[in-house]
Amino acid sequence: MRKTSHPRRSVLYVPASNAKALAKIASLDTDAVIFDLEDAVAPDAKDEAREALRDYFRANPASKAERIIRINALASEWGAEDLLAARACKPDAILLPKVETPHDITGVTEILEETDASENIRLWAMIETPRGILNADEIAELGLRSTGRLDCFVVGTNDIAKETGISLSEGRSYLIPWLMQIVLCAKAGRLDVIDGVYNNFADTAGFATECTQGSKMGFDGKTLIHPSQIDAANRAFQPDEAALTEAESIVAAFALPENAGKGAIALNGKMVERLHLANAEKTLAKVQIKGDKA
Repeated sequence: MRKTSHPRRSVLYVPASNAKALAKIASLDTDAVIFDLEDAVAPDAKDEAREALRDYFRANPASKAERIIRINALASEWGAEDLLAARACKPDAILLPKVETPHDITGVTEILEETDASENIRLWAMIETPRGILNADEIAELGLRSTGRLDCFVVGTNDIAKETGISLSEGRSYLIPWLMQIVLCAKAGRLDVIDGVYNNFADTAGFATECTQGSKMGFDGKTLIHPSQIDAANRAFQPDEAALTEAESIVAAFALPENAGKGAIALNGKMVERLHLANAEKTLAKVQIKGDKA
């Protein structure tokens, strides 16, 4: 299965049980939406949320934003039904919570294969526990498998703080070493990695600062809890003019007939490989989505 480049600057959580929030999605400029069946839905509302999600996808078979469904853990009483519902909705990806081992991914992959789920349904993994952080490298290696479905890590900073007692204040200074470890593992597995949420959506300055921090750390985007955060996230994770110029040069160079089939070429005094082409295409895709939504 071939991975497709998607801009994931802004990734908005939307509770599947919130009809009002679901109705607003089409008008938003978010790059991706996570339809949440897990934390944002109360235990006594899980069945209702699942049905609402099925109804939403039937009524909206297409979307300009990438669509991801976060399910409850398979070991929970809701997980199996969530996975069946998500599979039936045919989203772009299914987000698995509290991933701690590669088996948490391969187990779901096997279920999807056994049920003939569309190969276009990818898997995203929440890294939000101490064990998940420690095993992030092994988990990310699944992204290198040509037959795998893993595309993206999503960091759950609130859960990390809850399980470790670490403070999220002071610019997340105590958390940064772990965040960088997760980013490094994701990139080694050629995965995208999305930063955690900023809880105070009324603090626009603080949110913008954290977005800039995340962008400089190598994150591809940020998860959001409110639509008011979308524009700031899109700006922070948008490539600058120098990066765009370089990306255009790389794509144009590899498109030349004499470079067809080459794994590496010389460009402006540098050696450029196919992996740089993939990064360049991803960079340009972020600009393309901005133009499409204008």
